[in-house]
Amino acid sequence: MKFTLASCVACTVLVSQVAAQTFQRLGTCPTLGCIFPPDQADFLPGQWFDIRLEVHAPQNGSERVSYAQPDGNFTFTIARDGQRGVPAAQFFNLSEPALQTWNFTWYEDLFAQAARTPSLVRVASKAYRKVALYTPGHYIATLSYQNGSVTQANWTVRDIAPRRRAKNTILFVGDGMTTNMITAARLIAHQNLNGKYQSLMAMDQFPVLGHQMTHSIDSFITDSANSATALYTGHKSTVNALSVYADSSRDPSDDPKVETIAELFQEIYRGGVGIVSTAFIADATPAALTAHTRDRSQYGQVVDSFLKGIYNYTWVNWTGPDVLFGGGAEQFYPNSRSFQGKNYYTEFANAGYNVILNNTALQSASNNSRTLGIFSVNNMAKWLDRNIYPANLNISSTAPDGSRGAATDQPGLKEMTLKALQILHTRHSQDGFFLMSEAASIDKQMHLLDYDRALTELLELDDTIKATIAYLESIGELNNTQIVVTADHGHGFDVMGSVDTRFLAAQTTDRAKRNAVGTYQNSGLSQYVRPNTSAPVGSDQNVVYSQGVNFPNNFDPRYTLFQGVAAFPDHRENYTVHKRGPRVPALNVTGFDSDDFYVNYVDAVTGFVINGTLPVSADQGVHSLTDVPVFTMGPCQADFGGVYNSIDVFYKMAACLGLSRTTPVPR
Repeated sequence: MKFTLASCVACTVLVSQVAAQTFQRLGTCPTLGCIFPPDQADFLPGQWFDIRLEVHAPQNGSERVSYAQPDGNFTFTIARDGQRGVPAAQFFNLSEPALQTWNFTWYEDLFAQAARTPSLVRVASKAYRKVALYTPGHYIATLSYQNGSVTQANWTVRDIAPRRRAKNTILFVGDGMTTNMITAARLIAHQNLNGKYQSLMAMDQFPVLGHQMTHSIDSFITDSANSATALYTGHKSTVNALSVYADSSRDPSDDPKVETIAELFQEIYRGGVGIVSTAFIADATPAALTAHTRDRSQYGQVVDSFLKGIYNYTWVNWTGPDVLFGGGAEQFYPNSRSFQGKNYYTEFANAGYNVILNNTALQSASNNSRTLGIFSVNNMAKWLDRNIYPANLNISSTAPDGSRGAATDQPGLKEMTLKALQILHTRHSQDGFFLMSEAASIDKQMHLLDYDRALTELLELDDTIKATIAYLESIGELNNTQIVVTADHGHGFDVMGSVDTRFLAAQTTDRAKRNAVGTYQNSGLSQYVRPNTSAPVGSDQNVVYSQGVNFPNNFDPRYTLFQGVAAFPDHRENYTVHKRGPRVPALNVTGFDSDDFYVNYVDAVTGFVINGTLPVSADQGVHSLTDVPVFTMGPCQADFGGVYNSIDVFYKMAACLGLSRTTPVPR
């Protein structure tokens, strides 16, 4: 079989040993012999994983070899701490896997892509499924192939004892959230007098702050799929990959898999698992807890994995989460996008789930039952629209039942998270729980350059954290719970000054409009919050701050923030709130190439044009390299200080929960 690997985002960036940057033959495989997990991989003792071996024979291009087929008689050994290598099948007590062969093509660089001259590679491969390393230490995996060629991978099984220190873990993911965004959110929602804040965000008051590095395994800019993989499995992966290492096979579901923290927790303790997101629930951050695929867009299979575990694969005795809350109804009611056309509301109901479709039902739902809550098609409504501009929710065909109705009765992150905690605590008061709660639209609105919505989504996350701490304290579980607040990646966002939007709108040329920007001493102070007013909290008026409120009282002041991201398409900017819903900064124009985007002149009509920094094929902003914060409190909080890799978040949480298995268990 043959397919084009260059179109697979899972294999698009080169490691340092190879000449090209934009394309590569296969991620983390600079030689013609490939081992996955690759060199430098870390493992939790007893964590299930797969091994994929590939031997490549490029037929043309700069890596062309003289032989037509790769040698299928390769050997693979495992050696621990300097001991003699043992054949892998013997080491893991397995039968030797069958040899597989296939072909793939890839482009070596942009010139090859422009000329449409791909390189053909023939592959011989084996896969060792569901293996584990139980003894901490250093291992060397050696692939010998093609008359003496050798590829080695150094693996480390971390020395983490199976000692449980936390009964529960809550992981809050502010998708795309950076320190600069937190600073901006604090500025607009907490009163500042003479340079001193009169109140602080909940995150500000956590006892321990660390920072994690977000690099992908084969590129330094990550997406939410492989960054979630790092947080949940302790293994780096490739852009678009969910809890797998990306191989070159045609099937995106057969790539070598790694066990996630949710699977480990449920398998070891039979504890409760909750998954909450304001995105469509099959999106990357929630998906990576149960799905194992190279292609994050396999949304139907993702939904099926929530309920049944990995599709068509024996992995763990997954029984489904206790709580699954979010959007994405189009993957649940029967249609061309649901998995195999099935009705997944019925599938979940038949598995014993209470199925709810709006906030009213959520609030009255029993805490005793496993619960599926899907509240809209696609991503859920934003805080700003639910609370300040509710008319924006009157959109036909957004109802989660598949009708032409509008999803006007949607919960927010706080409502979903608190209900999830109530269910998890009720059902697992003894064995504990793991909950992931994602503020997804911090990222989604940053992509759209809709900073007002992005920052209020961040404030909603902070409000949810504050309410969570209060709830845990009320039920006596705060001291038993490790709370981790972090992001998966960042955007190059910052605030550089203020903007006089009234002056800007009065000017007639773009150059004159730019004079509305004030920097340094001309930046002034935030007008989103002011003291001593009687206007209702959250009203969109010239009103100001009241103590204890976690959101601005005024979303449309005259003086707003001069803010932005580093990477963006051509667009207009007037620095005012978009009252009719999330913005669309750039769009395709009829009659022009479909992959060219231009300024949306209906957006920010009083503003001025800002020339983009991205290729013209981009219609929104992209992620950046920045480290992201890790706020922690709980029994293991001291472990989370300092600067470390994103995979270390997994190992710190797993160590706190005691998820290591140092004694072999049946496969």
